This record gives sequence, structure tokens and C-alpha cells, in this order.
Amino acid sequence: MNDSSASPKTPCSGNCTCTGNSAPPPAGEPTGISRRTVVKALGATLGVAAYAKALAPLTELTKETSMDEFIQKHYKELSKEEMAAVIQRLTQEARDHYGADVTISDPQPEEGVKFGYALNLSICNGCRKCAEACHLENNHDRPSHQSYIRVFEMSKGSMDFEKGNAHYDHPVPQPDKYYMPVQCQQCEHPPCVDVCPVEATWKEKDGVVVVDYNWCIGCRYCEAACPYHARRFNWTRPQIPAGEINPDQSYLSNRIRPQGVMEKCTFCLHRTRKGRLPACLEACPTGARVFGNLNDPNSEIRWVLENKRVFVLKEELGLKPQFFYFFDE
Repeated sequence: MNDSSASPKTPCSGNCTCTGNSAPPPAGEPTGISRRTVVKALGATLGVAAYAKALAPLTELTKETSMDEFIQKHYKELSKEEMAAVIQRLTQEARDHYGADVTISDPQPEEGVKFGYALNLSICNGCRKCAEACHLENNHDRPSHQSYIRVFEMSKGSMDFEKGNAHYDHPVPQPDKYYMPVQCQQCEHPPCVDVCPVEATWKEKDGVVVVDYNWCIGCRYCEAACPYHARRFNWTRPQIPAGEINPDQSYLSNRIRPQGVMEKCTFCLHRTRKGRLPACLEACPTGARVFGNLNDPNSEIRWVLENKRVFVLKEELGLKPQFFYFFDE
């Protein structure tokens, strides 16, 4: 289903079957316009009958895409009534396509909250329980075994991802290794947002970078721009048995994504904005993961930042990731 690669020139996680050979969009590709812009302009100049006739070839090519979905407004432009109608359509699609009854919410960022994540590399044992939990929680395509998390087996004393192994299949932990899970770093200055030609991705007030899956045009500029290779592309419509679908869903988070769009980790905002913890954290058997509100001086994440020697990946890029790593002294 999805397309990703690890840190530059490194393999994907053993939880995924993608090839990691993503290429940047072709030079000269139009920017600043979406299919919806074209459709809206067309509708404004043609009569109803001519409008429908003009769209016939498009709808023939997108049989699984309803007209309501095709001309849907950007998330930020939707009124409460329009969002309610969109959610109603999406829940019906889940019932029609998957035979599942789901609840799709739209939780908003809380005032004064900025999410941060930290990971203790001294006690991560490389079990990949976090990646498995992500796979199930976020309604990923089952045949690909996709996850937003890749776990690298690294040689102790080294930070060279060129020599890291994300495909290990032996018992863990190995005595001369340590394990580094990598996922979206929720950058303060996310390059993936800057390059999106239709503004389908943006950073929310609580620090989470999100995607409007129904506005994304699948150009994959964001995937090419992300230095952590945290973006995924849906090559096909996800295959998930009805009994395995997580019914607790959010519009900007773990609802089943359409074919042909990008997706990414959202710190499980369908959980965390309601006071719960990310699924990957709850699944960690060693307690290596720490999550919380960076603005709360009494939060566990703040204690880690103030009392441990933390570091971020690719600090030299100046993106200011809100995902931190540390070792016990």
C-alpha cells in the first residue's frame, strides 16, 4: 500500500514491504493548483448539464471517488455543518467498502498544549511492539504490514544510519547493539509543509503536522522533502478485514486513507487530544517512551528534557524536531 524509506540510503522497517525507491516529482510539474480548483472553475463557467458531461471522463477514471469527495473543500474551509456531512459520508463509505461501523471525530488542539515525545535508547529492546501497535491503531493496510515507525538496529557507539539495519529478524536485544525507533519528528519548521503545492499539510497549534487526505493530490513532494522519511504513499486502497478495523477514528488522524494520497504519524491525535497516550507508548514493554505537554513544567516530558542529555536527529538542518532521544548516563 504505502511507500517509504528510512533515513537517507537506509532500508525500511521490517514491518513494511515497500522498496524505499521514492523519486521526487518530475521537474516542471504544475504547482499551486489542485484538481478541485480545476473542477470548481469548470463548474463556475458551465451549466449543470454541461458540467456533468465535462466531468464524465474524470468520474470514469475515479470510480471509487464520489463527486462530493472530488469537489470537497479544504479542511480549514469546512463549516461545522459541512464537516458533519463529510463525516457522515466517510462513515457510510467505511460501511460500504469494509463492512465496518466506525465513529469519526474531529478533536481540536487544546489551548496551551504542545506535544512532545522522548525515547530512552538505553532501554529500548528492539521488539517492534511500537510499530505493531501503530499498524493496528492507525488502520494500515494489512498485506503491506505498514507502520509509521521503523526500528533500526545500530552498533553501540555509532550513529551511522548507513550501517543501521531495519530488517533484522533475529532475537533481540543483541549484546553489541542498541535500537532506535524513527517516526515523524513533528518539526517546528517542517519542510514537508513548505513544499506542498496545495497546502494539504500543515502544523497544528499543538505541534502536530497533519494531512487533509481528501485535499492531497498525491504529488509526493512532501515525501521527497522529509529528511526523516516519515511520509507514506497509498498505492492502493487499504485492505483491512472488518473485524480488525479500529472504529475510533479521526478525520485528520487514523481514518482509513484513500488511495493515491500521502499519510503520516499524527502522535495519535485521536487519542492524545482526548487525554490518552499514543498507542506506540502504551505498547512499549520497557517504558522507553515518554509523551506529554511541553508547555507543562510538571509533565514527564519536561522532566526528561531538563534532567537528561537529549538530542534530536539531523539537528544541523535547523528543523527543530519535537521528538527527542536520550541515553541513561
